[in-house]
Amino acid sequence: MEIGPGLGVLTRILAQKTAEMWAVEVDRQKVTLLRQELRGLPVEILQGDALKLDLAGLWPGRKGYVIGNLPYYITSPLLNHFLAQASLLTGMTVMVQKEVADRLLASPGGKAYGVLSIAVRLAAEAEPLMEVPAAAFWPPPKVRSAVVRLIPRPYPGFRAERADFFRVVKAAFGQRRKNVANSLAAGLGLAKEEAVGILKAAGIDSRCRAETLGIEEFQTLTDLVQQRGEAFPREVTGVTSATTCTGFREEGKDET
Repeated sequence: MEIGPGLGVLTRILAQKTAEMWAVEVDRQKVTLLRQELRGLPVEILQGDALKLDLAGLWPGRKGYVIGNLPYYITSPLLNHFLAQASLLTGMTVMVQKEVADRLLASPGGKAYGVLSIAVRLAAEAEPLMEVPAAAFWPPPKVRSAVVRLIPRPYPGFRAERADFFRVVKAAFGQRRKNVANSLAAGLGLAKEEAVGILKAAGIDSRCRAETLGIEEFQTLTDLVQQRGEAFPREVTGVTSATTCTGFREEGKDET
């Protein structure tokens, strides 16, 4: 399935190499043109919003592959939409703004690491394929682009409820320039001491910033939220180690 086929240049090439294909275009005039230009090829042109696509309804009982030059203004929502349906995909190859590609590929500790990075890591392996200079387009945009391949796979050992997990993640990244205790307090509506308490219970240094935490740390935080509903721990006992801001553990050190 191709997202945003435009005038159908890539669509024609792909349709000649596959037995069955879909192309999703929101512009009605382009849909009319595409249906005329691609008549006779094994491609069905769908007019509509890609954010509303239900892959299970499109290819029930099967898996498909998504490809496309994603509209830059809705790249993150589109990626999240398809990543949430990753079990119905064999893979995705997409061209995105270079800045977004950096976020897709980012690891904990980097400036590009954030909510989208974690969403990708939960659902797929991301691989950079190539960078595309602005000169490759007409008119040339003011940004660089990059092509990234995503291969779906379940994250080993992930046990949290997805909505709760991302509630915690988004809260932690809500104020990137502040430490994670302040961010969680603001994002979850907690007093500062409550946020510090839950971080201590999770064995996490409250002075860290969200971009230093991996999926396991966020999963531990989410577990505590799920165990207590909206009640976060005010007092903590039995903590013998804390994850430092560099990702290492310092045994026997209680850091707040």
